[in-house]
Amino acid sequence: MTLYILCQVTEAFCSRGSQNTHWPPMTNPVRLQRYFDRIGYRGPCRPDTDVLAALQAAHVCSVPFENLDVQFGCTLTTAVDAAYDKIVTRGRGGWCYEQNGLFGWALAEIGFDVTRVAAAVMRHERGEISKANHLCLLVRPPGSDEVILADVGFGGSMLRPIRLCASAHQQVPFRIGLRKLDDGYWRFWEQVGSAPFSYDFFPEPANESAMAHRCTYLQSDPASGFVLNTVVQLRLPSEHKVLRGRIFRLATATGTRSRILDSADEFVATLADQFGLDLPEAARLWPRIVERHEDLLRDNPLVEG
Repeated sequence: MTLYILCQVTEAFCSRGSQNTHWPPMTNPVRLQRYFDRIGYRGPCRPDTDVLAALQAAHVCSVPFENLDVQFGCTLTTAVDAAYDKIVTRGRGGWCYEQNGLFGWALAEIGFDVTRVAAAVMRHERGEISKANHLCLLVRPPGSDEVILADVGFGGSMLRPIRLCASAHQQVPFRIGLRKLDDGYWRFWEQVGSAPFSYDFFPEPANESAMAHRCTYLQSDPASGFVLNTVVQLRLPSEHKVLRGRIFRLATATGTRSRILDSADEFVATLADQFGLDLPEAARLWPRIVERHEDLLRDNPLVEG
């Protein structure tokens, strides 16, 4: 099966058209095949909407959203090569700049027209400071006028990409959708439970310099939520797992269950068993996680049902 897919990858590589100049050149199709292996994708390699949907589902169900490198004090960038090494070669997860950067590269290699778009998470509450604090993708199959929002880096709510039009979708356990705002922005929203979460964007290429600056800010500013708290999330076909500090949550079609982790050993085991992250060195994060717990619990109370 792998040999068959590799032949398809080679064909896609040889026949691809001009791509967004942000994507680094691929020296050989083996690199794309390794990405497919990382996400467990065994389907065809062609730039159509069915393949796009299958790739997004495979990615979000295999690669956790996580900010552990921020907690470790490692420097992160928006470079696709660095994301490839971290996620594909080392089997880690990542945050939006890494995950959507890698996913956009793979789609461009297959032959999709991909635009990197800078978005503003919770702009209606946070204002201008939120600009470029998220990377999402607008994707177009070759020869098509259809524009599709694809996002594997927003914590896993979007299991399947959605067309750029006003709409609402049930992607259990989430409801997600798009709406056009009066000021010209599009708003993507997701909801599981009572409070919606969203980001706003213009459908235009990102200012890469502004996005790189924001990437640095989010991993270095003491007030950044990514600096303050450990966050790990993973999508499953009909469930969603979240580890935020000591609090582990599982959202399903029937409700949400929560529990509090009690030790560094349990924290490391949860990373491995629930998110596929074998990181025994994460035990050293535990004292700070415990220190932050009461503040985090106040902002994110335990929920059942």
